[in-house]
Amino acid sequence: MTGTTRDICPHRTKGLRKQTLALNLLLSLILSIPVLAGPREQAKRLHDRIAGVPPSAAVLDQMAADIASGRPQQAAFTAMENSAFYNVTLKNLVTPWTNEQQTVFAPLNDYTATVIGMVRDDVPFNTLLSADLLYTGNASLGLPAYSMANNNHYQALEDQGVDLKSALVASRQSSLTSLPPAATAGVMTSRAAAEAFFIDGTNRAMFRFTLLNHLCTDLEEIKDNSRASDRVRQDVSRSPGGDSRIFLNSCAGCHTGMDPLTQAYAYYDFDESSGQLQYTPGQVQPKYLINADNFRFGYVTTDDHWDNYWRQGPNALLGWDSARMGSGQGAKSMGVELENSRAFARCQVKKVFQSVCLRPPGNSADRNQVETMTDAFIAANFRLKQVFADSAVYCMGP
Repeated sequence: MTGTTRDICPHRTKGLRKQTLALNLLLSLILSIPVLAGPREQAKRLHDRIAGVPPSAAVLDQMAADIASGRPQQAAFTAMENSAFYNVTLKNLVTPWTNEQQTVFAPLNDYTATVIGMVRDDVPFNTLLSADLLYTGNASLGLPAYSMANNNHYQALEDQGVDLKSALVASRQSSLTSLPPAATAGVMTSRAAAEAFFIDGTNRAMFRFTLLNHLCTDLEEIKDNSRASDRVRQDVSRSPGGDSRIFLNSCAGCHTGMDPLTQAYAYYDFDESSGQLQYTPGQVQPKYLINADNFRFGYVTTDDHWDNYWRQGPNALLGWDSARMGSGQGAKSMGVELENSRAFARCQVKKVFQSVCLRPPGNSADRNQVETMTDAFIAANFRLKQVFADSAVYCMGP
């Protein structure tokens, strides 16, 4: 006699099904119970997120003890003592800011090194766009001298695998370059930034990428057609394609706010033939006067005076510092305007949060945490390590 199992033993099959269902239900219940990590597991996760490498046994013990004692932030600061925090985590965070492609696969340069040095030394980060500051490798390393004409100094640092935590030395930017102190503007006047954003064009690229990298916003996001267009340069057509509505409804929203601010860069250019940043005080760079026939009645740049038209209107929500005037001369003072906005502080927090938590802020709890950490960042005199510690503790899990 032949037949299937069901034909022969239907009662046994039903019993197996019930057992399987019961096991599946039990497994689901087990998986739904939250697994609480102990201090050692939390310490390892925290160290991995901050430094990107496992901790030594001694460091793990120390961090676990701090977490068990209710001092998780101290554990986070311990993780930041690992050289990999500077050589890997910070380098990977900063490098995309230094090029238009926003790629991490770019060589070490003066922009990246300066940010890493500022974080190591707890230099207030709200001087990033204005300080007379540049970090180079220690002279004892036998590196090529810093040069305004090439990146050889930093390429040698990278090629030799030098520990950036111990190797970087702070100097005045004006002492290493041809810029006078008043013309230095933090990383905006670094050679790497100049080569990437001052080259060719009209210097609007420097402003746009500064907004992207340090206020976490692009021009399209802050278009405001309600501002006056009296400072829009001649090179911007008022009737693109013969239709003035395109300018009024699209172009003007960016240019009415951007052009009065980018006037701060009027004396800067990057000379590709010499590979150097040029600064011509009192002499507006020719790029500011190109394509004058596009609109003869447009604004003619005569100096480096800037005004922030976005202090009024919807972009007041960027949180401009009410203690400042919103106008000035040159890139340094304009950098001060940007770096003291609430948007600047919040942007650094969001970038660190994503670097440490491996995801952007994605829900209301995350967004509230970002605002809380922004307040703490400002209160801590813009110490970026504080943001790393706060982010790591928030994301280390229960």
